[in-house]
Amino acid sequence: MGHGSDFEHIPIVDVSDLVAGRASQRAVANQLGDACRESGFFYVVGHGVDQDLQRRLHELSREFFALDVDTKLKIRMALGGRAWRGYFRVGGELTSGKPDQKEGLYFGAELPPDDPRVGAGTPLHGPNLFPEKPEGLRSAVLAYMAALTALGHRLMAGLALSLGLEESYFADHGMAEPLTLFRIFNYPPPADLGLGLWGVGEHTDYGLLTILLQDDAGGLEVRSRSRWVPAPPVVGSFVCNIGDMLDRMTGGRYRSTPHRVRNPAPRDRLSFPFFFDPNFFAPVRPIELPGRDLPPDDRDERWDRSSVHEFQGTYGDYLLGKVGKVFPELRSSVL
Repeated sequence: MGHGSDFEHIPIVDVSDLVAGRASQRAVANQLGDACRESGFFYVVGHGVDQDLQRRLHELSREFFALDVDTKLKIRMALGGRAWRGYFRVGGELTSGKPDQKEGLYFGAELPPDDPRVGAGTPLHGPNLFPEKPEGLRSAVLAYMAALTALGHRLMAGLALSLGLEESYFADHGMAEPLTLFRIFNYPPPADLGLGLWGVGEHTDYGLLTILLQDDAGGLEVRSRSRWVPAPPVVGSFVCNIGDMLDRMTGGRYRSTPHRVRNPAPRDRLSFPFFFDPNFFAPVRPIELPGRDLPPDDRDERWDRSSVHEFQGTYGDYLLGKVGKVFPELRSSVL
C-alpha cells in the first residue's frame, strides 16, 4: 500500500527463527516485508538480546543523566571532534530546524587511534567519550552495541529475503562492516518544558534500519494517513523502523514513515535508538528489483517536501549532509 497507507497498529513479529537462521525464517521475512510496505514500523520479539544487559543499560543511563550538567559536559560532543561522540544538553540538537527537548549521549563503533580510518580523519569514526561515572556504562554500551549489531545483520538478512534477494544481499553490498551509531536520549518531564514542545518533532530517520529500545513511559507516535498511531512499549521488544536510505534503495516500495516523540510521563523518559547503516564508503545505489512497477515519488506528501530518491554518492556523503543540520555548530568540525 506504500506511504500514506492508513494503518491502525504496528505489527509484532517474532524473529527467533530468523535470528537462529532456521529454514522457517522465510515466513518471518514475509512478515517484515508486509510491515515495511504498510507502516515502515514493526516490533521484534524473540530477538535474543539479553534482558539483564538491557536492564543494566537503563540503570546506568539514569545514573549518568542524574549527574549535574557540568559533570556531564566533561564529555561534551565538542570534545569528540570528527568522531561525533559525547554528550549534548537539552535543546542542543535540532529536528526540522527546531530544538529537541531532550539531552543525550552519542556513541559509535569503538575504534583505536591506529585504525586507518581514524588516522585519515574520516568523519564519524574514532574512540567514544565515556564518563568516569557510572563506572559500568562503558562495558554495558559496548556489549549492547555488539548485540544489536548482530541482530541488525539478521534483520537485514530478513529484509533481503522479503525483497526476493539472496539472504546475504546487504552484507555483500556495503553492510559487511556497517556504520553503527548508538544514542541514549533522556527526555525531561513535560512539566519542566512548557506546553507544545516536542521531545523530537516530526521526522523520518535517514539511514537504513533503526532498532529502538524504549522505557515504559511511551510517547512515540507514527504517522498514518488519517491519524498519529501510538507505538507504546511492548515488554521484551524493540521497535524497528526503516529509514530514507532503504526507501531510496527499494525505489519507494518500502517507505520510511514520519514519527515524533513527546514524553507523556511525569518523570524522565529514556530512549535507546540504534542505527544500523551502510559502510561510510559504500556507494548508494538502488536495488535492482525487476518486474515490479515503481511507486511514484512521494516528495509532496513528505514532512520536509524533499525527495529521498535523488541522491548520488557514498553513504558517508549522504550522512554528513544530514548530521550537519542536526548540530549546526558542530558541523565545521566534521565537514
